[in-house]
Amino acid sequence: MKKGSAFVATFLVLFLSELLVTEAVTCSVTELSSCAGAITSSQPPSSVCCAKLREQKPCLCGYLQNPNLRPYVNSPNARRVASTCGVRTPSC
Repeated sequence: MKKGSAFVATFLVLFLSELLVTEAVTCSVTELSSCAGAITSSQPPSSVCCAKLREQKPCLCGYLQNPNLRPYVNSPNARRVASTCGVRTPSC
């Protein structure tokens, strides 16, 4: 196999793996309950919160589009928690 073909094959495997992982996420805002304390106060997010936030990242646009959830997901504290966890708030 040529180097270019090997690169393309590797890229496709990684890309498709990422798609499968993204599709495997069940979007449920209750998964972020471990972040509630950090979002409603000035306490730092826990490692569990950050892990759940990274896991739910593909769902954030859906949460932002929900008028009942938007104020919580888009609040300054929620943005602080996301930033602390290294999760960029999406532009939807």
